[in-house]
Amino acid sequence: MDTQPTPQARRILDCAQVLIAKGGYNGFSYADISAEVGITKASIHHHFPRKEDLVLTLLMHYRKAAQEGMQALAAQDMGALACLDAYTQWWAACIAQETMPICICAMLAAESPALPATVADEVQRHFAALAGWLQEVLERGVAQGELQVPGDVAAQAQAFMATVHGAMISARACRDPRLFAVIAGPLLQQLTVTDPSQVGAFHGA
Repeated sequence: MDTQPTPQARRILDCAQVLIAKGGYNGFSYADISAEVGITKASIHHHFPRKEDLVLTLLMHYRKAAQEGMQALAAQDMGALACLDAYTQWWAACIAQETMPICICAMLAAESPALPATVADEVQRHFAALAGWLQEVLERGVAQGELQVPGDVAAQAQAFMATVHGAMISARACRDPRLFAVIAGPLLQQLTVTDPSQVGAFHGA
């Protein structure tokens, strides 16, 4: 995979991302991209011989961008609560403005049994990286007395991730972008320490 795709390959990847967000892996064809981008199917095959190649390349770039976003939040040296809030607010803005109405990995995860193995593996790697980052943020918040985490932190990270992605699906299903914040907002409230005397009482309970 080229580190930096050519301008035409970038247009193909951007179009594929939009089409996957609308209909998943099986919801588009090279004919759809050809019509949207204004190039021949042969040109698409030149950059990406198979649909599997195209989606795998897209996911690799998507995962890299997600990792850079996580690193950017860490570089700001903000508190754990502010970090989680920035993450959910970013998605709220994407959904409200329809710049990225849903995580394409969430769309593809629903199709996982029918996906090519390489694509399914890349989706799994995205969620593993995200869960790992969320776990690190939660652990930092607990250590600093900012967050209260009931039970296992790794399980809470998975629950946080699942709720955020479920909120995306609910917002789409009900055609109401505001639902994302309604569902995701309480996550932060539940984790916030309101009674300093309870610091440490929840972690590992």
